[in-house]
Amino acid sequence: MALTKSEKSGSFLRGFIDHPASVNETYLQHARFAAGFAITLFAAGTAALIHAIIPPLFETTASKLIKNLYAKMQARH
Repeated sequence: MALTKSEKSGSFLRGFIDHPASVNETYLQHARFAAGFAITLFAAGTAALIHAIIPPLFETTASKLIKNLYAKMQARH
């Protein structure tokens, strides 16, 4: 059976509470963590791109940032 527009909307909006709660966080805590994660990924990507162009720069920066992100994710679960 297909969901109505109202049911779809309610399901989507519940995700703002249900998903953060699944990792024991409020919406704002989850948003802060996710935004920090995104910023770190952007920094790692930027470092990797600069390293691709100028190899002596940022030799281990991207891998260190990714390892730190992985450790943070593991500590949360």
